[in-house]
Amino acid sequence: QVQVVESGGGLVQPGGSLRLSCTASGSSFDIDSMGWYRQAPGKRRELVAVNRIGGRQEYADAVKDRFTISGDNAKGTVYLQMNNLKPEDTAVYYCNAEVHDTRSFGADYWGKGTLVTVSS
Repeated sequence: QVQVVESGGGLVQPGGSLRLSCTASGSSFDIDSMGWYRQAPGKRRELVAVNRIGGRQEYADAVKDRFTISGDNAKGTVYLQMNNLKPEDTAVYYCNAEVHDTRSFGADYWGKGTLVTVSS
């Protein structure tokens, strides 16, 4: 019913920048939130940033001063501008969309992930 696709990962030097993009597409659904999660090798998946209902934004403490989330939940788009990247930001970044249909049945959809590597 819903397809989530993200892109924009790559190799960047410490202090550099990347911009991630994500689109959720389909029919017969409304989006409650869209956001970004990441998972480094050997670690648990963690929330990075999310756009919630009403435009409220939430950031992980580790990225709050360096990353900026933007987009339009109604259009199924979300972006993540990542500045001053650090080696500890290296991870697979996943786009997430929380949706509900016209009967208020909720669901959670994930993209396949895009790899961000921060290294000199």
